[in-house]
Amino acid sequence: MSNETRIAAIRAALDAVFRPDALEIIDDSARHAGHAGARDGRGHFKVKIVAGAFAGQGLLARHRAVYAALDALMQTDIHALQIDARAPTEQ
Repeated sequence: MSNETRIAAIRAALDAVFRPDALEIIDDSARHAGHAGARDGRGHFKVKIVAGAFAGQGLLARHRAVYAALDALMQTDIHALQIDARAPTEQ
């Protein structure tokens, strides 16, 4: 799967679960070329997401929710994921 296709799949999964007010997905894979974890072909991504679902949740709960939404992709297409998850009042 190309990283463009992976980004589309990440976006679709996060849109379906969180209906975010804002969502930015950055492909950071090129910075990790040669890294042991990159050898399997999976990508490195940064996700910045703003959604009402994160209101009242702590950082760990937010990250767990994002990982849960991306569970299948974490097994097949995502090697590393940096998450910035915020509620709309925290922008």
